[in-house]
Amino acid sequence: MEDLYPSRQNNRPEILKRKDPVIYTDRSKDNQAPITKEQLDSYEKNGFLQIKNFFSDKEVVDMQKAIFELQKSHHNVSSDKIIREPESDEIRSIFHVHHDDNYFKNIANDKRLLDIVEYLLGSGVYIHQSRINYKPGFKGKEFDWHSDFETWHVEDGMPRMRAISVSIALSDNYSFNGPLMLIPGSHNFYVSCVGDTPEDNYKKSLKKQKLGVPDENSLRWLCDKGGGITAPTGKAGAVTLFESNTMHGSSSNMTPYPRNNLFMVYNSIENRLVEPFSGGKERPEYIAVRQNELSLSG
Repeated sequence: MEDLYPSRQNNRPEILKRKDPVIYTDRSKDNQAPITKEQLDSYEKNGFLQIKNFFSDKEVVDMQKAIFELQKSHHNVSSDKIIREPESDEIRSIFHVHHDDNYFKNIANDKRLLDIVEYLLGSGVYIHQSRINYKPGFKGKEFDWHSDFETWHVEDGMPRMRAISVSIALSDNYSFNGPLMLIPGSHNFYVSCVGDTPEDNYKKSLKKQKLGVPDENSLRWLCDKGGGITAPTGKAGAVTLFESNTMHGSSSNMTPYPRNNLFMVYNSIENRLVEPFSGGKERPEYIAVRQNELSLSG
């Protein structure tokens, strides 16, 4: 298969134009969409969309209880699915929760979410990756700037930009507690990064990503092009959907206020993984689903 988005192959970075649609359903059908035309326009232009009060207070309380029960039960567990902070024993992420826990499987199958992502992607979908991210007060470390698609393309073999990340806020998001930051319009450009991809790179990158990270000049160009940086804030229960190639990151949390979220990636069933474009071996199933890629149904 032709590599339309080469990366980590040259000794200097390059910015390439996007070759794929942002919204795959014909825009003439906007009146059938599960979200408004204004929301569709915003997503298409910026590469992300926040929907506040998506989940009810009770649903949020139930999800908060579930993620902390999972965190407590995994505190002394040694598993590759559990990622800990690079400088402490604090749990940073727990992967594959939609597969290992029926409660989170049901959330992944929530019809309200599926209706939106299936419309945006123009097809049925399956979960490519799921995880809970914990960013405790004082101790939660940063996530460096990156495009998820760059990693999924190079290391997992995701052919096209036809996936959506969904972040469910399970703590109130402030401008100061390490919120998700996104660069508007960055989804329209692909930063081809420098550097090779060593074997089992994910074992280090999930703690602190060093490869597939854009250079400063490219980041500055994207910010100037998109008019800056946006950090969606608001109450727990909000949902932020962002396109697979949208450049994003988050700073460390120096405040007493935690920031936790449930993160799920929906990939089109017409965009199933092939061999990694890096030429390396496939990453584990709990990071990049291949074997259990059953189509979800709302």
